[in-house]
Amino acid sequence: MRVLSRRLIIETGLRLIDERGADGAGMRAIAAELGVRPSALYNHVAGRAELIAGVRELLSDRIPTGVFEHEPWDEALAEWAHHYRDAFAAHPSTVALLAVLPLAEESATTRMYEAVIAAMLRAGWPRDRALTALVALESFILGSALDLAAADDMLDPGPRTDVPAFAVAYEARRAALAAAGQRPADAAFELGLRALLAGLRAELAAVREEAGSGPVRPSAPNTP
Repeated sequence: MRVLSRRLIIETGLRLIDERGADGAGMRAIAAELGVRPSALYNHVAGRAELIAGVRELLSDRIPTGVFEHEPWDEALAEWAHHYRDAFAAHPSTVALLAVLPLAEESATTRMYEAVIAAMLRAGWPRDRALTALVALESFILGSALDLAAADDMLDPGPRTDVPAFAVAYEARRAALAAAGQRPADAAFELGLRALLAGLRAELAAVREEAGSGPVRPSAPNTP
């Protein structure tokens, strides 16, 4: 018999969210899954709010940030973005639930943000713009995680004849991705990430030009 613990409760909650959606992971449902009385859970988790905060921490722990200590800020952001998307794509039902959840005290998620923002500030990002840039990127990442859960043919216009431009673009994309062996969601993520990072590099370059510190040296051309 497994020993009841905070981690076991939170991991069970995450599994139930995956299986049943956010509304299916209440304290009673978790207790039933673990074969205990609901009151036993409260010795480890104060309630649903703490449970959901714990799920966020569990996922944040799976997103490494060590790359920010030794790679250029934009290359580090690219690698971090891939890990971030992968962590949430594995649990798409958590995205809407966690995207609007305020950070808890002593949050591992806050420490993750600290690593990212510290690297951006070292690179010259103004303190009043760094977090806005991070949120813009994070919003794209979370949307991309949901995109991975969608069917590859979700946008197929079918036999319609009143949307010829869209139909031609859909078929051209289908053929190109089939030849490349790539999923639509992956292609969209890579293109969007390149565009976002290019825009952020341009933004930082403009900031530094305004400050008189000279242009930012661009990263290698093959940076995502």
